[in-house]
Amino acid sequence: MALGHTRLDVRRQHQQQHAAASSSSCCSAPAVAAFVGLCLVAVWTASSALVTPADFSPFQAPLWRRAAAPADGNPPPAAAREEDAAADDQEPPAADRHPPDSTEKAKGADEKQSTAEKPEEKPEEKPKTKKEEPEVFPDAKDAELLNQTAAEPGRWRTQAAESNTETNERANASSSVPAGSHGWKLCDVEAGADYIPCLDNLEAIRKLRSDKHYEHRERHCPEEAPTCLVPLPPGYRSPIRWPESRDQIWYSNVPHTKLVEYKGHQNWVNVSGEHLVFPGGGTQFKRGALHYIDFIQEAKKDVAWGKRTRVVLDVGCGVASFGGYLFDRDVLTMSFAPKDEHEAQVQFALERGIPAISAVMGTKRLPFPGGVFDVVHCARCRVPWHIEGGKLLLELNRLLRPGGYFVWSATPVYQKLPEDVEIWEAMSALTRSMCWNLVNKVKDRVNRVGAAIFQKPMDNRCYDARSAANPPLCGEFDNPDAAWNVSLQSCMHKLPRDPAMRGLRWPEEWPLRVERPPYWLKSSETGVYGKPAPEDFQADYEHWKRVISNSYMEGLGIDWSAVRNVMDMKTVYGGFAAALRNMKVWVMNVVPIDSPDTLPIIYERGLFGLYHDWCESFSTYPRSYDLVHANHLFSKVKKRCELLGVIVEVDRIVRPEGRLIVRDDMETIREVESIVKSLHWEVRLSYSQENEGLLFVQKAMWRPNTSSS
Repeated sequence: MALGHTRLDVRRQHQQQHAAASSSSCCSAPAVAAFVGLCLVAVWTASSALVTPADFSPFQAPLWRRAAAPADGNPPPAAAREEDAAADDQEPPAADRHPPDSTEKAKGADEKQSTAEKPEEKPEEKPKTKKEEPEVFPDAKDAELLNQTAAEPGRWRTQAAESNTETNERANASSSVPAGSHGWKLCDVEAGADYIPCLDNLEAIRKLRSDKHYEHRERHCPEEAPTCLVPLPPGYRSPIRWPESRDQIWYSNVPHTKLVEYKGHQNWVNVSGEHLVFPGGGTQFKRGALHYIDFIQEAKKDVAWGKRTRVVLDVGCGVASFGGYLFDRDVLTMSFAPKDEHEAQVQFALERGIPAISAVMGTKRLPFPGGVFDVVHCARCRVPWHIEGGKLLLELNRLLRPGGYFVWSATPVYQKLPEDVEIWEAMSALTRSMCWNLVNKVKDRVNRVGAAIFQKPMDNRCYDARSAANPPLCGEFDNPDAAWNVSLQSCMHKLPRDPAMRGLRWPEEWPLRVERPPYWLKSSETGVYGKPAPEDFQADYEHWKRVISNSYMEGLGIDWSAVRNVMDMKTVYGGFAAALRNMKVWVMNVVPIDSPDTLPIIYERGLFGLYHDWCESFSTYPRSYDLVHANHLFSKVKKRCELLGVIVEVDRIVRPEGRLIVRDDMETIREVESIVKSLHWEVRLSYSQENEGLLFVQKAMWRPNTSSS
């Protein structure tokens, strides 16, 4: 349900603490296990900086804000301060490594093994006792980094406020529930193992007055979040790892064959023994995606994959081979398609290790801010762009960065059938009236298809010179960044005029753009954590680089070769994702709708993500993610909806043997640990210091034997 303005909870916590000397050790197995876990304390302490957000007043921001900087209810990033050089060369004293009041639990990978059939793979190792560099923790000088502030009242706004959604107070159900008392049952739903609660709400869909605009493919969330568990497909196995997964997946994990029947002749997907095989083709690139990708760049050199073009939106993506092969050109692609008769196309993409969400161009805006995609691509995506005043194409215009390209590869571009000619003429007239420039129209003789490449203007000169305002310009108070449950409008937003505003200049080339604050983040404006915005941005990045390098890479014993699809459930500047950019993973950055709207910054640095309300189900299939990161999310979201339903949603989207890392206050950590234990998740590490906690758990193959019916 849509949510309105929310006040951020104020909590101030001090992390700096010197531990007393630890007790003497012995050589027993329990003592060794305790020592292993406790050695992580020094590393974790620095990274557990609490998000202690202060109150702020969301406000409706003007178009193309000068600093759409972040302000999230997230944990504070650490300062980018180096430790004293001499201290770095020495092993920290035992008293500093082992706080006597800490509690921890660490289990080796040899304690439990899944009973499900799976290929032999290297078990995850126990946390190692080797010397590790401590993470940098803000000292007294940088203490403000521990707190989100509202130094400028009304400076930050939330997506809920931007979207003008109705306030919907939810009961705070934060009481802890003993493990094992939930009585888990399987969801008894028609969608079975593919259940997406907000897309498979048949009761709500049956009540729709019309499905003319694909209303039946849009989100219709149940009033109460489901607390049943989605079953596994029979014979489910550990997914094939990237990059092999791009070419083949286990048939038993996504046992659907409709696309094989519909699209096998176009090299989308075929069945081969116990595998589904993806030759890399598509409707418009039967000879392979890489040739098609290079064909686009040859048609317009300025596309410059992996340099000028870093973030792409692929509309009606099919099995997402286009996005899958753009990884070879250092490009991130947000692919989407509806959950429709093209059975499980987005699920195929995710199982392959390719980013995708289930979404449709219907009556609502897509969950992205305005002006953030470098290229928008549509290859036979079956969207009627030219009808109803071009309303759907105008939504792409909202999302496309000024100066960005729309690549349209469809039969009206290169065929001469009467219907195709009519559509091309209508599209030509519409794009001219939108001030899009047709920069090339070219035919690929290998695939025997064609593509038209349009460019969005960089300024308002064409808009001002139009003889007829059709389509009209949007009203002054129509915010292009408002995206959550906002109806589509048949209008165009004016472009920025101030050279210091977002959108007037193209971002720096990749990879420089990920490292540097956007030009429109000004030192005169206060960042999320109270420092000048560019300094906040950099401090956040340095913090997450240290956390990941010193803790997540080694300290938690994660087998990163088994991790491909990652989600950050509550991001600020995208520092967590940026710190993982050299790994063979991709990160879905989620900005909750009641958190400050920082998503434009994330796109500006060459990363991607979307808005979401965690009191509702995410628009993805079950078993989508290998690793989910929740940084001070659950303590905030449980004030609006039941924590149990949120954890059940996490259980739905995490793959069996997938991992969850939670950083939060201890009350919330205990609640989460209680619930995941009852779900038979393995607690790999549970650590607390004062009121702060870190929980690292791994999902099992377990499912209950009874259904909710």
